[in-house]
Amino acid sequence: MRDDRERLIDMLEAIYQIEKYAIQGKDRFTGDELIQTWMVHHLMIIGEAASKMSEETRQRYPNIPFS
Repeated sequence: MRDDRERLIDMLEAIYQIEKYAIQGKDRFTGDELIQTWMVHHLMIIGEAASKMSEETRQRYPNIPFS
């Protein structure tokens, strides 16, 4: 089972992957379905990891909307 630290690392890696293509701009994003799919995939990784954070972590950082 993955722990919160591993989930946070997953989120950071997904952010890094999104940033690689986001820097290319909106026109590139809207014109390339593969980039759109790539970004959505990584956003899903972030959402899934956030939704599985432990209750302890959620209470420790109440200002972060994990879900």
